[in-house]
Amino acid sequence: MSVNYCCRALGLICLSVLLLPAFSQSRPTLPELRQQIEQELSKQPGVFAVAFKDLTTGKELLIREHEVFHAASTMKTPVMIEVYKQVAQHKLSLKDSMTITTEFRSIVDGSPYSLRAEQDSDTSIYKAVGTKRTLAALVYDMIIVSSNLATNMVIERVGAQNVTQTMRELGAKNIQVRRGVEDSKAFAQGLNNTTTAYDLMVIFDKIATGKAVSPDASKAMITTLLDQKFNDAIPGKLPKDVKVAHKTGSIAGVRHDSGIIFLPDGRKYVLVLLSKEIKDDKATIQTMATVSEWIYKLVVSY
Repeated sequence: MSVNYCCRALGLICLSVLLLPAFSQSRPTLPELRQQIEQELSKQPGVFAVAFKDLTTGKELLIREHEVFHAASTMKTPVMIEVYKQVAQHKLSLKDSMTITTEFRSIVDGSPYSLRAEQDSDTSIYKAVGTKRTLAALVYDMIIVSSNLATNMVIERVGAQNVTQTMRELGAKNIQVRRGVEDSKAFAQGLNNTTTAYDLMVIFDKIATGKAVSPDASKAMITTLLDQKFNDAIPGKLPKDVKVAHKTGSIAGVRHDSGIIFLPDGRKYVLVLLSKEIKDDKATIQTMATVSEWIYKLVVSY
């Protein structure tokens, strides 16, 4: 073997050794990514929670996973699960028709309150007051455009207490679904719908693995969640060939996103991002999109 060949070989070995740290740094471990995410979240005013679970490997990344948050519209996913459960029990049918109304009753004292289009992300349904829609259509609008009016009608049909009980059966110990939307008397008394990142991770895990009611029901719920119209947070910075079945939620000072991410190679994972006491909604959404992108890059790297 010539001296020049040996030198070239040694040079390649040395170069590869020098490059190893750079490659390892480009793919952080879960603890390293957790620290990176915490640093990123600390740049924004507010309280944040993260719950990630890779459904192929079982790996998890958890930050403030048991912190209680106002659920906002993330509670609409538990409501959808309850609908499919009662359908499976033959207590109702997705073909059932319901007359659209804007008046509901407070859980505090039964007094009436009304929903208005200007308070809702779905304004078109208010033009149909007095007409009928199927339960299936109401559930669809409740999820994809986060219709508050549709939500209240569905909750009246299935019962908020039943929703919470079903969450317990699925292993979500802290989700509380107490009422519909815009019940100001209940809000004033602190009677709110609440959740944790961990509990939302649990129920999306059940949906993703076909264990929410049944495989067929889980598949139907995923199909609806895939049609979500608000896609700035978890899907915001992901490639177009990555599909996200998710449900968002927001009220003043609160911004959430939660769902299942489907990779082109068939792998999937659950990600939940919750926030409260935030000051800049747009900046929070961008931060959530960045965190989602980092987790995606980690998953595809192994």
